[in-house]
Amino acid sequence: MRRSLRRELNVLRAHAVVSGGALLFLAVAALGQPASPQKLGEISVERINVVDVNGTLRMVISNKDRMHPGVLDGKTIDRPRPVAGMLFFNDEGDEIGGLTYTGQETDGQRRATSGIAFDQLKQDQIIALTYSENNGERTAGLQLWDRPETRLSELIDKLNAANQIADATAREAAVKKVRSEAPPAPRRVFVGKNADRSAAVSLADANGKARLILKVDAGGEASIEFLDEDGKVAQRITGR
Repeated sequence: MRRSLRRELNVLRAHAVVSGGALLFLAVAALGQPASPQKLGEISVERINVVDVNGTLRMVISNKDRMHPGVLDGKTIDRPRPVAGMLFFNDEGDEIGGLTYTGQETDGQRRATSGIAFDQLKQDQIIALTYSENNGERTAGLQLWDRPETRLSELIDKLNAANQIADATAREAAVKKVRSEAPPAPRRVFVGKNADRSAAVSLADANGKARLILKVDAGGEASIEFLDEDGKVAQRITGR
């Protein structure tokens, strides 16, 4: 009887050792293999982060409640960002633009924005396709900016410090001061439709002053305007 029990215990021990070894082998093999693709019919999520193998964030798809606030040189911007969409990040983890959109109608008031933008390296957006609507006034078009060589992270430091001020009036004044002291970033090109329903191509100088405007107004009149550095029309050509 005792020999029989001893024999059964030895068999169980051997079985446990073999089974444990097999499980360990399978676990190690599984960890060494890339995850097999999963096919999902439908998922509901609030945010998806896409990362490189080393953990660097490369893309965020999010609702308006969990959108990434933006980051540059490892410095996260201290701000709410209540927009849904998709953000892109470069090899260093800096945000470099994305696709965002809003839109709602409340008490008869219509407001909406959407756009896709791409940022200059270490700076803000340099090219964008945008749409904006506010109570029936709509603009849409292609825009290009001149951005400075300074790093946007320097501005982020100052804005984050200003946003930490407890007093609302002082905080607003500090934020306004920081923005006013930032290097200029003039818009150089606009191609699109204005709120007055005119279609236009506007080319600006390095100071952001429009110097040449090709336009067709809502009534169908076409014109070419040459402007001086003060914004005054120096010459106007029409088809009449």
